[in-house]
Amino acid sequence: MQRRILITGAAGYIGSQLARQLSENHAVFGVDIRPDETADFPFFKMDIRDPKLAQLVQEHEIQQVVHLAAVLEDSGDRARDYDIDVNGTRNVLEACVACGISQVVVASSGAAYGYHADNPEWLDEKDALRGNPEFAYSDHKRQVEEMLAEYRQRHPELKQLVLRPGTVLGAETRNLITRLFEGDRMLAVAGSPSPFVFIWDQDVVAIIEQGVCRDSSGCFNLAGDGALSIHALGKLLGKPVITVPAPLIKAGLWVGNKLGLTGYVPAQVNFLRYRPVLNNRRLKEEFGYTPRKNSEQVFRFFMDAARARHQL
Repeated sequence: MQRRILITGAAGYIGSQLARQLSENHAVFGVDIRPDETADFPFFKMDIRDPKLAQLVQEHEIQQVVHLAAVLEDSGDRARDYDIDVNGTRNVLEACVACGISQVVVASSGAAYGYHADNPEWLDEKDALRGNPEFAYSDHKRQVEEMLAEYRQRHPELKQLVLRPGTVLGAETRNLITRLFEGDRMLAVAGSPSPFVFIWDQDVVAIIEQGVCRDSSGCFNLAGDGALSIHALGKLLGKPVITVPAPLIKAGLWVGNKLGLTGYVPAQVNFLRYRPVLNNRRLKEEFGYTPRKNSEQVFRFFMDAARARHQL
């Protein structure tokens, strides 16, 4: 059965790959604030906050929405980023409700759980979503999830599939996380293994496609099996790992921030110190998808591709 699907953030890293995959069998429409001259499907340059979004959904008889648009890296304008992430998502949900959309798939994040010392060793989907006020991305994802929970109560007719990926890596990934791996050495916080869980970008695309085609609902962590400490990553990369006490890192960030050398603040040391580690049991047993690569295989795949481009 051919479906009529709208993807927000369709010019993005995952959005563009997903659009190509889904358009093989479905009618795909994309919106993004960035233009995409290469799109071979109906593409509209539009802000997700635009009230005309509902009109577009109605005009093109959209049946399902995949909401991927978000601010991935802090722009320095917290109010703007909040407006896009939270109010933009509200506008998408209102359009879905107004137009009778059957299902919305939302890309949340493992960051919604927050970077906390008392996080469980492995986070389950039933664990609290606490975010961190000092991390805009984490805080906004938490607020978006609270909004989604409210909509599930008020509009049960709109199925929600909420996905919480760990660190997404693929052959072409370059972002805030991958820059941690590009230096001559790795930085570790003393007393913390700083574990990472990875999910292959092709698994993310396949999971969304499966969820759309099966009209799935629920909240699911996306991660390959296993986790890798910062020291394990350093060993795979063949790079030394420098272990520094947290107070010293905080002091360095304080000085660097005051001098305008970095946008990071001392509290953000927890980004490395208490990384959320996602349990994928529900993804495999309840959603019915087993990632094709575990965390180590995903990282090795990314590492080999990046080295072929001389970026690691």
